[in-house]
Amino acid sequence: MSTRSRTLIALVAGAVLGFSSALSGDVLAEKRSSMGSGKNADAPAALPWEEARLLAEVFEKVKREYVSEIDDRELMEKAVRGMIASLDPHSTYLDSKQFEQIRLSTTGSYPGVGIEVVAADGHVKVQRPIEGSPAAQAGMKTGDLILKIDDTEVGADLSGAIARMRGPEGSTVKLTVLRPSTGETLEFNLRRARVAVHSVVHQQLEPGYGYVRITTFSETTPADLNRAITELQNASPTGLKGLVLDLRNNPGGVLESGVAVADAFLEEGLIVSADGRTADARFRMEATPGDLLNGAPLVVLVNGGSASASEIVAGALRDHGRAKLIGHKTYGKGSVQTVMPLSHGGAIKLTTSRYFTPSGASIHEKGIIPDIVAEGPERPPADIRGANADEPLTARDDEVRLALETLKAHTGDDARPTTAWAGTPRIAAAP
Repeated sequence: MSTRSRTLIALVAGAVLGFSSALSGDVLAEKRSSMGSGKNADAPAALPWEEARLLAEVFEKVKREYVSEIDDRELMEKAVRGMIASLDPHSTYLDSKQFEQIRLSTTGSYPGVGIEVVAADGHVKVQRPIEGSPAAQAGMKTGDLILKIDDTEVGADLSGAIARMRGPEGSTVKLTVLRPSTGETLEFNLRRARVAVHSVVHQQLEPGYGYVRITTFSETTPADLNRAITELQNASPTGLKGLVLDLRNNPGGVLESGVAVADAFLEEGLIVSADGRTADARFRMEATPGDLLNGAPLVVLVNGGSASASEIVAGALRDHGRAKLIGHKTYGKGSVQTVMPLSHGGAIKLTTSRYFTPSGASIHEKGIIPDIVAEGPERPPADIRGANADEPLTARDDEVRLALETLKAHTGDDARPTTAWAGTPRIAAAP
């Protein structure tokens, strides 16, 4: 697969709670090169002066007549936000703080205390301390309720709590928590550190059958996936007979990471293509030889929260006949965003491409209908690290159980397949 000169984004479609899994509702990556220069570059058109005069006239009237006095910089920022946001739901202006949040969310690490948090029952609750983090080392536990940060009440302000727990590496922060299991109020003085965020969790369902869930696509996701599958293979003396790949409620992330995940299970062929106005916005990404599962069958779980990069992975694996999809129709986001830094420290997140699955289909505002549609309403994936983690995942999650039954029906009790799913791929063979 060729290395691109900039990182493109398959923009997430929904918010991801928990600081370790995402730092904002949208996951993006920084554009790392200019759009080009010289006579052959895609140069912008000359500024339309009639329209520019209109903008200046409106700006002056608002500044002079609006009921409250407004700063010039603030007013111009609002104008820019409105201009970008009016283009489509996924394009937006980012101030310097938002830009930094997005940059951190794609790198796979951040400076902080190392806890996943959610809003629950009017509190900010610890969902999980990250292994090896300052919070875990200090003894914070799942279920702890954060009452104060540096003696300031938290309440249910999740985003505010996340922002205040962040800070320069090596600085300190004090958390006051209530531990419901004992009724104790505890104080933790934590020194912020660089915390590694892993978007991949895994578990053995039965001997020979593994489960991998990807919560979002960051720069570390491909390496995390490789480690997870290696551990699952080592846990099964005869290797993996089949794998469940769970992309439910995965809102997307870094495009290249999604492509690398699809590539991990494909020997060859197109993974995704995109079309846009500039040369950089038009591209094709191909698979390279090598299949982590050596041809063992694969089931991919999807639902309405599976968007963008998740849909790229699901679409590529199904179009090549490499996987069966089980669950509910996906979100249907078929566009790619690029983050373009601005001179003052902010950035714009701009839709630059429409992407297509290997069969040439656009899933934008359509989604992907699974091969096997699960019965009943959509439910979030069961947490393999939650309070009931000792109970088998297949007993807590009907769709994981259905996926395992589908794999076992394909493989038989003792057979180890050496080919992918039988059936006709959805793409035409090369002439």
